Amino acid sequence: MRSVILAMLCAAGGVLCAQEPMQVTLESTIALAQQQSPAALAARHSLRSAYWSYRSYQASFKPSVALSSTPQFNRGIERVIQPDGSASFLHVSQLSTDLSLQLSQNIPWTGGSLFVSSTLSLEDQLEGKSLASYRSQPISIGYQQNILGYNEMKWNRRIEPIRWQEAQKQYSETMELVASQASNYFFALATAQTNVDIARSNLASADTLCTFAEGRYNIGTISENEMLQLQLNKLNEETNLLDANVSLDAAAEALRNYLDLPTTTQLRVVTDDRIHALEIPLAQALEQALLNSPDPEYYRRSQLESRSNLAEVKANTGLKASLYIKFGLSQTGVALNEAYHHPSDMQVASVTLSVPILDWGRSKGRRHVAQSQVDLADVNAEQGMKSFEQNVTKMVQQFNLQARRVAVARQADKTAERRYDVARKLYVLGKNTILDLNSAITEKDAARRSYIASLSTYWSLYYGLRSITGYDFEQQQNISWPLPEKL
Repeated sequence: MRSVILAMLCAAGGVLCAQEPMQVTLESTIALAQQQSPAALAARHSLRSAYWSYRSYQASFKPSVALSSTPQFNRGIERVIQPDGSASFLHVSQLSTDLSLQLSQNIPWTGGSLFVSSTLSLEDQLEGKSLASYRSQPISIGYQQNILGYNEMKWNRRIEPIRWQEAQKQYSETMELVASQASNYFFALATAQTNVDIARSNLASADTLCTFAEGRYNIGTISENEMLQLQLNKLNEETNLLDANVSLDAAAEALRNYLDLPTTTQLRVVTDDRIHALEIPLAQALEQALLNSPDPEYYRRSQLESRSNLAEVKANTGLKASLYIKFGLSQTGVALNEAYHHPSDMQVASVTLSVPILDWGRSKGRRHVAQSQVDLADVNAEQGMKSFEQNVTKMVQQFNLQARRVAVARQADKTAERRYDVARKLYVLGKNTILDLNSAITEKDAARRSYIASLSTYWSLYYGLRSITGYDFEQQQNISWPLPEKL
């Protein structure tokens, strides 16, 4: 897959990877990041873990079948109770084993478990006269549960679906955050690339002006100070070009690492002046954020988990009671067929009670701690949702203003470029000073960098809004990331 994407990107750039730098656009960078970047792979692994956790939760409500056996061999001297009540130490050699098949079904409303089983047991004296004995329970039906205990299944039914929804929304949010981060790396390289282009252009212009100034100095039309200033400008531009190339290599390496590309891949970004003509309504953004962001699910889950913990603490620090009932058929015999001949009925019922009397306040302390965690979860949820809505509001306001900032920066870039051309021509004609020329150069470079920075901010806000709202405002639809093929 990676080789295919690289080939497509190379073809889109119209060059061969082995000969020239691979040209990448913002769209192709984001596509590659969402396909193979470490951040995207980590998001898929997190979703996969959440998926199987949810599948495990669902399976807990389905019937389970288990086959069990416990063979045991015992040879030695054991204390044996005689028929008259006395005890003797006798040499024994016994084999005991059983085989049980059980069907179980959890009952979420009560927290108990209903089971149906069939069991066969064997006790055999291996030495001396054979005293084999079989016991069968062809069928038995039973039920067990904690009467006053913590019902984990009831709480899981409330928490786990929210956890799975949160994981899916988190995956979608993360993939859009990958796009936002990819755009940041893209424009960091675009900025470094622009600085190199600026330094290279300025160096060429400074070299030309130096050559021109030397001729004018020789005929006495400019001062030595002015000529030295131009020579200094040339030297500064040589330094700027060296520094810009170092920054370019660092930015390219950062983008390669984020995209998980080979270190030998040379990159050149191609920026696009087009932006989306969008004015995002704040009310719509808030509505979609509350519906699609994982944050509301996270706070709801935190509140439910704190209440689940409180219920468990209360159940474990108060009166405890458990119920076990079982009825069915049972028979014994010295032969296997006798163990199933005319079985008799069987009933078992037991109730276990446990009452704490003195624990020096430990139970009370645990309950207070659990209650404090519930209160803390409620406060965090309230404050977190307020911060969440404020963040959405701030991002919408910034985004709606950023499109205008991009337009202004674009116009300033063009104006500064024209001013530099005019200032350079006037200087060549002797109608401008070196200070005016230097000022025009500085403004031209600053305007170009400001324009690239405004584009970077725009696209970072654009994909940031997509991530926090889970909504495509251009297409007017929810962002739907399909689940990975292999979960």
